[in-house]
Amino acid sequence: MLNKLIPRQQVESVYEIVLADLWKNGVRGIITDLDNTLVGAKIPLATPELVEWLDYLRSLGFQVVIVSNNDETRVGRFAKPLNVPYICSARKPSRSPFRRALDMMKLTPEQTAVIGDQLLTDVLGGNRMGLYTILVQPIARGEEGFFTRINRQIEKAARLIMKDNKPGKP
Repeated sequence: MLNKLIPRQQVESVYEIVLADLWKNGVRGIITDLDNTLVGAKIPLATPELVEWLDYLRSLGFQVVIVSNNDETRVGRFAKPLNVPYICSARKPSRSPFRRALDMMKLTPEQTAVIGDQLLTDVLGGNRMGLYTILVQPIARGEEGFFTRINRQIEKAARLIMKDNKPGKP
C-alpha cells in the first residue's frame, strides 16, 4: 500500500517539470490539481506566469485537465477563463475522476501524467490508475483547509515509514 504513495517524480513546482522528457516518454496529457499545485488555495485566478506555462504546455501538444476536490464555484471560476476543461468535487483519490479526465482527453494511463501537491489524493489516485505521478511542493501551506491539514499529518507519518523501510535498512 505504501508504494502507492510514492510519486514517480518530485519537483518544487510545475515550472521545474521537464516537459520535453515527458513528451519523449509518450506522455500527451496532464491531469493537474488546482489548489497549492497551480496557485495558492486563496488565489482566485491564474498568475501571468501560470498562464504562460499553460499556453506553452498546450503549444507543445499536451492536453490539460484540472481535477480538483474543490467545488464548482472555485474550480470553474479559475479554469473557464483559461479554456481548460475541469472536473470539480472529484473525491480524489477515487479512480472515477481520473477515468473521466482520461476519457475527456481520449488518452490511456500510459500517455498521462498527474501533477499534484498531496500524496493521499493526487499521488495515490494517479498511482492507482497507472499514471505517471509528479509531486510538487505546496505553494501556500498556511491557506490549507481542515482536511488538507489532516492529510499533511498522515503524509508526514507515511514519509517517515517509507524512509525507514528503504532497502538496506535492517
